[in-house]
Amino acid sequence: MEGQHHPYTSVNIDTGSGGGADRFPQWSIQETRDFLMIRAELDPTFMETKRNKLLWEVISTKMKEKGYNRSAEQCKCKWKNLVTRFKGCETMETEGMRQQFPFYNELQAIFGARMQRMLWIEAEGGGTSSSKRKAVAAQLSSDEEDDNEDSDGDQKGGSKKKRKIKINTNPSNSSNLITSLKEIMDEFMKQQMQMEMQWLKAYEAREEERKIKEMEWRQTMEALENERIMMDRRWREREEQRRIREDARAEKRDALITALLNKLRREDM
Repeated sequence: MEGQHHPYTSVNIDTGSGGGADRFPQWSIQETRDFLMIRAELDPTFMETKRNKLLWEVISTKMKEKGYNRSAEQCKCKWKNLVTRFKGCETMETEGMRQQFPFYNELQAIFGARMQRMLWIEAEGGGTSSSKRKAVAAQLSSDEEDDNEDSDGDQKGGSKKKRKIKINTNPSNSSNLITSLKEIMDEFMKQQMQMEMQWLKAYEAREEERKIKEMEWRQTMEALENERIMMDRRWREREEQRRIREDARAEKRDALITALLNKLRREDM
């Protein structure tokens, strides 16, 4: 009915392999770079949680704050397309990568940071369950696939070019969305704080080890310096004794010569 308001609005979104979500309107280079910057900030949270729908809503909101009108689904599709192109460029030469894919460096930085976090988690070991580590490892290579939450209700046979997504526009649910977003951001900040604390502890341990090694080096250098001073002192003492002996011999020689001259003078007289 025309006068009836529905809390849900049906929107057609193209999720085909051709990147239809990017077509109308076209993503500019600056918009894509801003998008990748936002995605990089939230990448640790993507690795830790399966509630990816809300994370894409967060990204959409941040894009709107920067002046871009992109839905959560458009942002997700853009990310998948970028990851697919990035993986296709991995076997190409470096110059060819930059020419054909201008965002290669940004994607490489995101995946490099992700791998470092993965290695950090593995190094920490005991504090992380094996299932969680497997989930993080799987996330490293699954960005071009659909999120777990989005897989429910999709057909499992072939790929669908278009599907209808019902977006909740009921104002009564906005508070729940805000609460969920706040929980995600709080969790993200908590994880960041934990990573910062772990990094700080590791830094302090390295700094303490450096101070110990520096103290040992200083003690070794002081010992060498003291040894050099002692050797120099002994050398000076030996030189002083040699000079005294030479002076004594010179005095005896002079006294003997003087005695001989006096004897010769007495004989001549």
